[in-house]
Amino acid sequence: MTKEQIMTDVAAILRNFNGREYSGDIGPDTRFFGDLGLASIDAVVLGETLEEHYGRKLPFHLFMADLGRRAVRDIPLGELVVFLHQHLKNN
Repeated sequence: MTKEQIMTDVAAILRNFNGREYSGDIGPDTRFFGDLGLASIDAVVLGETLEEHYGRKLPFHLFMADLGRRAVRDIPLGELVVFLHQHLKNN
């Protein structure tokens, strides 16, 4: 699975996610909170949704712990894609 395929999957999921529709461009630089207007609970739901989509458990707690250590607490989707790519290819 390529990073491009994963980005396509993530964008498709986020276009109509958890009762919110987003019609703008979604790409690697799109920020989860700042651009999409999602909340921290949405990050948890997205993690569960992605695990269901890919049919495997993923260590989202590590990804979120890293986010908690940052000065700017937002997630560029490109970083999420890199994380997913790393863990999907290892399984």
